[in-house]
Amino acid sequence: MKTKTFALSALALAASSAAFAQSSGQVTLYGTVDANVQVLDGAATQTRVQSGGLSGSRLGVRGQEDLGGGLRAFFTLESGLNLDDGTYGQGTFWGRQAYVGLGTPYGNVSLGRQYSSLYTLTDQFSQFSNVASGASTAVIGGFGGYEPVRGSTSSATGNGGPARVNNSVKLESANYGGFSAGALWGMGEVTGGTKGNRVADIYGRYTGYGVDAMVSMVDDKADVLGQNRRTVSAAAAYDWNSFRFNGGVMEVNDRSVANQDGKGYWLGASYRLGQHQFKGQYVESKNAGALPDGKTQAFGVGYQYDLSKRTALYSSVTRFKNDGIGYVDRAAGTIPVGLTDANNRNLTEFVAGIRHSF
Repeated sequence: MKTKTFALSALALAASSAAFAQSSGQVTLYGTVDANVQVLDGAATQTRVQSGGLSGSRLGVRGQEDLGGGLRAFFTLESGLNLDDGTYGQGTFWGRQAYVGLGTPYGNVSLGRQYSSLYTLTDQFSQFSNVASGASTAVIGGFGGYEPVRGSTSSATGNGGPARVNNSVKLESANYGGFSAGALWGMGEVTGGTKGNRVADIYGRYTGYGVDAMVSMVDDKADVLGQNRRTVSAAAAYDWNSFRFNGGVMEVNDRSVANQDGKGYWLGASYRLGQHQFKGQYVESKNAGALPDGKTQAFGVGYQYDLSKRTALYSSVTRFKNDGIGYVDRAAGTIPVGLTDANNRNLTEFVAGIRHSF
């Protein structure tokens, strides 16, 4: 009996070892380093070095393992970087992304700090992405007012939410004939608030025949802060030969006491000629709640020269026009104190930089 038990145990161990030996996995270290010189001209002029003019600087580790039977495990750990002063980009080490998940033939499930559909939509359907320079979608989100890109450690979505969502579970379907869909739920986990703090996110996307289109709804509720905002967005892009055309709309329904409703849209186009890329985009952000006359308009043109597949030089010129009594002046990034005043609320921005990816 002991001999049979030993033999069976040895056989089970051998089978297990063979299964582990057949599994394959890989881990990749990757990153983007992007820095630029920015000149802002308004009521005064300031020149400064900024990080992330073409895309956000980052350092990341990602990996996956084939588990067999159509299953795979995967993870991403990504830290945002500010090249101008060496600090973390989102105020925490793995501030951009930190999640682990399981992939199946039908789709993926992942848990951690993850992008919401709002980030994907404003990033992938914009000529200037959602970075803090140029006529980017960050004019609509991220710097005060009604914008949907907001959050703190006391809110339902956490640092940077709801563009990035802490304590989240995401389900994303496989691609079926160009169509895919997903849903994300962010648990509040807020001190002093055992319920009523969460973010719900649903989205759908179609890609095919040169068309890429996406719709998104993000519902952000934080009872502790008295916030209850819903952001509905749609965007599309069309590729035709060397041209790319894009546009999107975004509307925020603020059901909290502040009533910071708002809406925005953007239209852009680009043309690629070998290593050269030329682009332009118009963005408008408008209040529709407590300050209905507030509006920012931004028009920017940009040029990119690809030295290689990984290294590019870029530049852009953007004009920001701010209107409305009591409306906070706005650009794609934060505006240093003193660059606008009551008589000169508009800004012209010039950017020249370099991006390298590895």
